Amino acid sequence: MRKRILTASLATTALIASSVLVGAGAAQADTNTLVVNAGAVLRPVTHVADGGLYSLATTTTPDPTLLPPLRLNQLTQPAPGVQQIGNGATVATGDALKVAPVATSVGAQTTIRMADIYPGFPYQGVTVPGYLQKVDTMVRARLAAASTTNLNGWELWNEPDGTWDTANNGPFNDAWVKIYNEVKKYDTVTPIVGPSISTYNHDTMLAFLKNDVANNTVPDVISWHELNSGADGWNLITSHVADLKAIEAQLGITPRPISINEYAAPDQVDVPSAALHYVAQFERAGVRDAERAYWFESGTVNGLLYNDKPTASYWMYKWYGDMAGTMLPVTASNFLDGIAAQDSTRKIVNVVFGGQAGTTTVRVDGLSGYGTQVKATLKFTPGSGRQTNVAAPTALGSQTLDVVNGSVTVPVSAAADYQGAYQLVVTPLNGPTTATQQTYEAENATVVNAQRLSSPTASNGGYVGRIDGTGDARTDSFVDFLVDVPTAGTYSMAVRYANGGTTTSTQGLAYNGGAFSTVSYPSTGTWGTFSNSVSTNVTLKAGSNVIRLAKGSPNFAGGTGYAEIDSITLTR
Repeated sequence: MRKRILTASLATTALIASSVLVGAGAAQADTNTLVVNAGAVLRPVTHVADGGLYSLATTTTPDPTLLPPLRLNQLTQPAPGVQQIGNGATVATGDALKVAPVATSVGAQTTIRMADIYPGFPYQGVTVPGYLQKVDTMVRARLAAASTTNLNGWELWNEPDGTWDTANNGPFNDAWVKIYNEVKKYDTVTPIVGPSISTYNHDTMLAFLKNDVANNTVPDVISWHELNSGADGWNLITSHVADLKAIEAQLGITPRPISINEYAAPDQVDVPSAALHYVAQFERAGVRDAERAYWFESGTVNGLLYNDKPTASYWMYKWYGDMAGTMLPVTASNFLDGIAAQDSTRKIVNVVFGGQAGTTTVRVDGLSGYGTQVKATLKFTPGSGRQTNVAAPTALGSQTLDVVNGSVTVPVSAAADYQGAYQLVVTPLNGPTTATQQTYEAENATVVNAQRLSSPTASNGGYVGRIDGTGDARTDSFVDFLVDVPTAGTYSMAVRYANGGTTTSTQGLAYNGGAFSTVSYPSTGTWGTFSNSVSTNVTLKAGSNVIRLAKGSPNFAGGTGYAEIDSITLTR
């Protein structure tokens, strides 16, 4: 379960002989049915599992233009001064400060893995006094990068259950207290992440957190790895999360966000359906983020690229990246599992599924407002292995289907590739309400030092509030919208907001790293109630753009008052 082992590519390529959409009345005996409930909400779309360890090697590797469709959520990158020589590399790569501009430009936040200041794996030459000196150097380097945002954690050590030299350095839990306090000497605001054990263990986690409570060193984000090989290793995730919550309650710890900062074993991570099973469990379990493990070369987005071109797994994660609005509850059937989301603004249900050989069926319930008939479109990406480029998914067809009692049934007849993955898109018969996405929900965006909240008056039920500013890049508060427009030019941007104060408030507006202007929000009289919007113009390039609305941000003096953001809508 070590991330530094370069494994051989999967040899088996399963073939899809005749996958097509078939009529809703076709025989469905011995069929596994995946059920999607479009009438309920699981959580906002935040692309929980679209992250990775050592995803970025340099500012040009991987090709930055391939990253926006993935909607990267969270990265873990090595420390400033990294000495680890990763898979397929001849020099150390991935320094978190050096690659930070690319991470920010695609909407990702980054945790710094401090232990990778050491060479070798397990780490070589470690002493507690020596490490504390290195910690000082790393933290000072980050503090000197005063304009760098989106660094949201110090991971104090990596896999202590396998890499900590207890014989020479004493118990790890004792060392944790020293390392924690050393970071806090210089940086009292950046969250602390840990313990990052290689596999979840109740006794290990309980002892670690008991010691932290006693010493006031509980991490701000609790992390561990899910590298469970085997056909259903992902099924342990939900029980691990439940066990942690029970420990927190037992010890009186306020519930912490959970980061699974390495997931999937070598025989799973680049099998689309296996990786998808992990993604589905992370969405259900309610973790904050999850990152693909580093089994392959640095700078390949953890194997989603080969020779800087997409593999089959890239397209599964791209379909995940396409999701907007709210995640939907999904009920699995045997090894058939998946994820689904609904963009209620555009009337799109996006389902990604796989894992079961033979004929399968997807049933979507709760299709209110979609009409008596819908259009169902199916695509496929194969289980073709690590070293096979796949230029695009395979289109398997579209069909008009009847909606019966709010439900549509979509059989998928196949000599099915259980290693591959499928995308089903359901829209009204004439297609989505807009050809491209125009409205972007704040709760779907990159939320930095603010909070996702809910309100019945917010579109899709969610918004971002508690947007504050301090004049410090570590704690400044903003929302980054990663938007995609078909053509370059000037767009009107309507911001749907609430301002419960008595006077007009302001925020900074910048896009693609440019200069800030000011957006003003007249009072709306109440917080968390959304019916007002203000408009301004933005000049965007064709393709991907990042639009920042900030109370505080580098190169911005800071806004006044407060405003909550529901969504932005772009109109050419």
